Amino acid sequence: MLKRSSLRRIMVATLALFILLIIYFFPTTTPIEESLSYIEKDEIPIFLVDSLEYIARTSIVKNSKTTNELILEVIESLTINSEKSNYIRDGFKGIIPANTKVLDTTLENGILTINFSKELLNVSENNEEKMLEAIIYSLMEIPEIKKISILVEGEKLTYLPNSLKKLPELLDKSYGINKIYNFDSIKDTSKTTIYYLSKYNDYYYYVPVTKISNETKEKAEIIIKELKSTPIYHTNLISYLAASTNLTNYEILENSISLSFDNHLLANLNDEDMLEEVKYSIALSLRDNYGIEEVIFNFPDEFQEVMAFK
Repeated sequence: MLKRSSLRRIMVATLALFILLIIYFFPTTTPIEESLSYIEKDEIPIFLVDSLEYIARTSIVKNSKTTNELILEVIESLTINSEKSNYIRDGFKGIIPANTKVLDTTLENGILTINFSKELLNVSENNEEKMLEAIIYSLMEIPEIKKISILVEGEKLTYLPNSLKKLPELLDKSYGINKIYNFDSIKDTSKTTIYYLSKYNDYYYYVPVTKISNETKEKAEIIIKELKSTPIYHTNLISYLAASTNLTNYEILENSISLSFDNHLLANLNDEDMLEEVKYSIALSLRDNYGIEEVIFNFPDEFQEVMAFK
């Protein structure tokens, strides 16, 4: 009996070792899915002015239960000296002029019409475009909103109040943010928005920059090229994507983009803490340029990771 028991234990141990060896030498290719928000469930991303005067992505704790309440909460957070502004993270500030109110809103077929009080027009010329960018990018983090129409006291805002720059009929992220102009001709220009990292004290956050150029490459290629290059125009912004990174293939699908890389996403392969920030920079950039719902990262060791927008 003792011999049988010992033999059984040996067989079980041998089987377990065999299974472990299979897992080690033939790792699973099941995708790891991760929510691409980098924000807690009770928070919503918004875009505020950071300490370097960029319009930057941070977050607020949301108390709203309906979409309309959330719209009002976001706008209040962007407004200078509002009650909600007291809860903004250190290093950030609002940009909508103080005492600006939302008079009414309607949301139909994905188009938000938002009617502001006349105080909105008190914005300075230096801040009027930044203010619009902050409003557009913050409100479009609400999934139901696809386009935005801005009114002031019931009148359509067709021009910026100081520079009188003409505005599109409907606004979305194609308007751009923290724009950089780098082109030789006004013909055949393209806009590509790229998310860099920045840091305030110990807090890392993302800063989107829209590069307007004569670049003819596919936006996915431009994003990777820019993130692995020294950000010449933005010496205070950071990218940890290694210069040796190669985008070996990519496929643009209906609601997602699949990217294939070699193994060199990081210059320092031991700095695993920064790997997530690199992937988020890429994925957020792709989301804003393509309007997709998920980004699929593929690596040569048959490892796959899916980052979804939820």
